Amino acid sequence: MKAIAYQKFGNTDVLQTVEEPKPVIRAHEVLIKVKAVSINPMDWKIRKGEMKLMSGSTFPRHTGVDFAGVIEDAGPSVTNFKKGDEVFGVVKNNMKDGALAEYVAVPATHVWKKPAALTFAQAASVPIVGAAAVTALEKMGNINTNSQILVNGASGGFGMFLLQLLKQKGASVTAVASPAAVNFAKKWGADAVIDYTKENVLAQQKTYDIVIDLSGRMGYANAKQIMKPKSLFLNPTPQPIEIPTSLFKNLFTGKKHTVILSQPTSKNMVLLLNAISNGLQIEVNKVFPFAQSVEAYRYAESGGIIGKVVVEIN
Repeated sequence: MKAIAYQKFGNTDVLQTVEEPKPVIRAHEVLIKVKAVSINPMDWKIRKGEMKLMSGSTFPRHTGVDFAGVIEDAGPSVTNFKKGDEVFGVVKNNMKDGALAEYVAVPATHVWKKPAALTFAQAASVPIVGAAAVTALEKMGNINTNSQILVNGASGGFGMFLLQLLKQKGASVTAVASPAAVNFAKKWGADAVIDYTKENVLAQQKTYDIVIDLSGRMGYANAKQIMKPKSLFLNPTPQPIEIPTSLFKNLFTGKKHTVILSQPTSKNMVLLLNAISNGLQIEVNKVFPFAQSVEAYRYAESGGIIGKVVVEIN
């Protein structure tokens, strides 16, 4: 089978199309003919060696974490899936494994039935950013119509899910986005949208109960300027040192710094599937064929993408 792999850390030019044996499944696994793989920032952070403490440094390595496809075979211990089922899911180890290949073998607990209303490209876009959005929502605690929430960098896949989940909760949401993304942020549920090319959100007088920085550019130190005395800063892109230091610093301030670490689970997939059945929309920005996988990553890594970028495999 064809797969995308790389032999060293680096930019997109290290990605190669290689021939590999079709995976052999174990008793508890399913073999999936991959139809679509979505691209996440995690992919290139791992590829560039920014997460080698967690991912390791062995090669060759593969890329792509979440996917959608059709069950080709199921191990004897698998009872909830059969050949021909359309599913979406994640690889077993998102730091070491990769889904960008013609076939992938994963535990049956890592896949879910694809809703008929979703395309393969849309379904592949759900697990990683969807799980992150659900985790962020859980970290926010009890939010309601009085909750004032700022979502900075709201137009990517994470923001797309989070804005719509917050809308379903009834929270009052201000989104910070690029000019091209303003209308999308409004469509996804933001009550107000700040175009960052025209207005500096840190210079306004309004303060918030919750600030979540999806761009990774604001940072907790800046966010404190627009946070209420008792408030929460959510950080989904922490530096390794921020994980322990935030816990210590939170003992001495009402402006809490909380790190988001998420993983797709059956619990958060059920919540997401319910949200999708209630109208949550999935915007696929651009679809690339497998032969243009390198171009797909270059495009995704250029930044400012609205929604998700997906590679399709015929």
